[in-house]
Amino acid sequence: MAIAVALVLVAIAVGALAFHYASPWWLTPIASNWHAMDDALLLTMLITGVAFVGLHAFVAVALVRYRHRAGHRASAEHGNRRLEWWLIGITTVGIIGLLAPGLTVYARLITPPPDAQVFEVMGQQWQWHYRLPGRDGKLGTTDVRFMGPTNPFGMNPDDPVGQDDVLVGGQELHLPVGRPALAQLRAQDVLHDFYVPQFRTRMNMVPGMVTHFWFTPERAGRYEVLCAQLCGVGHANMRSWVVVDEPAAYAAWLARQATYGGGTVGSDGSGGAGGAGGAGGAAAAGKAGQLVAQAKGCTACHSVDGTRGVGPTWKGLYGSTAPLEGGGIAQVDDAYLQQSIAQPQAQIVRGFPPVMPPAQLTEAEMAAVVDYIKSVQ
Repeated sequence: MAIAVALVLVAIAVGALAFHYASPWWLTPIASNWHAMDDALLLTMLITGVAFVGLHAFVAVALVRYRHRAGHRASAEHGNRRLEWWLIGITTVGIIGLLAPGLTVYARLITPPPDAQVFEVMGQQWQWHYRLPGRDGKLGTTDVRFMGPTNPFGMNPDDPVGQDDVLVGGQELHLPVGRPALAQLRAQDVLHDFYVPQFRTRMNMVPGMVTHFWFTPERAGRYEVLCAQLCGVGHANMRSWVVVDEPAAYAAWLARQATYGGGTVGSDGSGGAGGAGGAGGAAAAGKAGQLVAQAKGCTACHSVDGTRGVGPTWKGLYGSTAPLEGGGIAQVDDAYLQQSIAQPQAQIVRGFPPVMPPAQLTEAEMAAVVDYIKSVQ
């Protein structure tokens, strides 16, 4: 029996090593410059792997060597100073080997290069808000007393530096490839954690604090953003995207984004009117509704770019017809939108789950959101 258990332990150790080297998950696609993070991870796996295999081998040898046999009786042995010193020394070296690389990498992680592009991430149950500096390269000041449905960042309206800040619409942030990026992280309500698995780094977001880390995107692509800190019942749905663009594509995307002071960035980054959709006036008109929709969590389920989500996309929704569960078609007008927001279970769009709760909006907020939906064409 003892020999059978020893063989099982050896098989577990060998199988774990085989799975580790054969698994396609142990290396992620390289999307940032944090190769040092990979080295620290591999060193950690090496140390813990040696300990894992060594402990299994020790137990297997002990089972065989000290198994019950006729004529042999086990006896207790108290104290073995030589063994104790060996265990203390090996454990100490192992702990140093685990901690030292991690501390070194962390010190580099929070020390950005001077040319890093700053962007801000605000975590809110259960969505993300993104802000970029305008042409001046500086983010405007913020304060919690200014936070509200139309001002999730708490931006100071009297700060001229913040007037050209870029407020990213929707749940998709774009960054240029090859340029260092500094993420400044804040939380509006509870603990969150900004995590892009392919970047192989993450950071907690603590209410009342600004945390940060930096990375350099090295490969263009679209990467999913996750919250890595359990933040409530909607934690699993707190997702968005980071798109790493070539410089020309990034500039085109940036030109379409709205600024805090009104209008869009424009192709020259001046904060003037222009960009996609034609008119800065339309962008300004829908700005309040966009912020209300983001603050209330609407954009976590409804996209503005045609992407299918938990709920119907808002792109081109107004003026269209919506097929309903159980048959029938609804004309998407102001009355339909107001009813769908206040009483979402009254008419369920075919193909979408009836999971939307009634939105608690004031009359002004309702009108602003409807105007914003109408502007998303």
